[in-house]
Amino acid sequence: MTSLLDPLQLGDILLRNRIIMAPAAGNRPAQGRVPDDALRNYYAQRAAAGLIVTEAASVSPLGLGYPGMPGIWNSAQVQGWLRVTQAVHERGGRIFLRLWHAGRVSDPELLSGEMPVAPSAIACQNGQCAVTDDTVSYVVPRSLRPNEIHRIVADFDQAARYARMAEFDGIEVHAGDGYLIDQFLHDGSNCRQDEYGGSLANRCRFLLEILDVCIGVWSTGRIGVHLSPRGDRHDMQDSDPAALYQYIAKELDKRRLAFVCVREHPGDDALTPVLRQAFGGALILNEGYDVGLAHHALEAGHGDAVAFGRAFVHNPDLVQRLREGQALRACDELTPIA
Repeated sequence: MTSLLDPLQLGDILLRNRIIMAPAAGNRPAQGRVPDDALRNYYAQRAAAGLIVTEAASVSPLGLGYPGMPGIWNSAQVQGWLRVTQAVHERGGRIFLRLWHAGRVSDPELLSGEMPVAPSAIACQNGQCAVTDDTVSYVVPRSLRPNEIHRIVADFDQAARYARMAEFDGIEVHAGDGYLIDQFLHDGSNCRQDEYGGSLANRCRFLLEILDVCIGVWSTGRIGVHLSPRGDRHDMQDSDPAALYQYIAKELDKRRLAFVCVREHPGDDALTPVLRQAFGGALILNEGYDVGLAHHALEAGHGDAVAFGRAFVHNPDLVQRLREGQALRACDELTPIA
């Protein structure tokens, strides 16, 4: 029987267990969006995870979506992240950097007065944007011009290079949860009529171009992708999500990526089985998994590892607690995740 405590070959990397630390944003970075000592200590305390995936790091100043979140677009941030990775590696841990662009899920106050960008000028109607002192309704974003899309792909390329300089073990491209890449994937937020809109191939082009430039920096066995097929954050809608995610999974499989992390709680409408069938790499399950459900999912072959977010925030010693059969501390449902 497969256990959470069993090792796992994840692409090029052998993990010592199948307990993944999911990204959980604590809004800790100090000035300049640079990871500080608090963030370094936070991840070092959780280095016993088979793999840590960091909170989302914006690939550019115009990709920000929340106050306090870190970046990966300049050398100061590289040095801050380097201190994080060194602390994790000193404890025998593995750590991937999550690369991210918020797209329309932002506000001019977070972007030095610039308007948020998106595939189409369609505002997010679900929720509000957290800005420095308050929350505000999402603004109508500016539709990206083709040359600007190419610039953002280049931003991901540079961020992938910076992640190598910071000595991460790999990267995860954030293509879910209603942020920019996800906005391109869904026809409810992407009404473009050019090569980046319309057909499945066109709507997935942005994601695949980003992955292809990242593959030019990292081996495919050190790259993962985060997906959220249910589209239940930030007003994601699609006319045929099953076809969309089957297409995505097949394209990711062609590229022989290390893993897909799928944030989707179990249910009759879940598309995780579609991803499992079409993608041959490791599948990391996330959302709504307690220890018992996680063990059952691994034993049944639904996935290869399970990612815990809030549970890891409140239990730095989560791996030890699971190994010793101890109960976990209760989680605060308000803990932000990104």
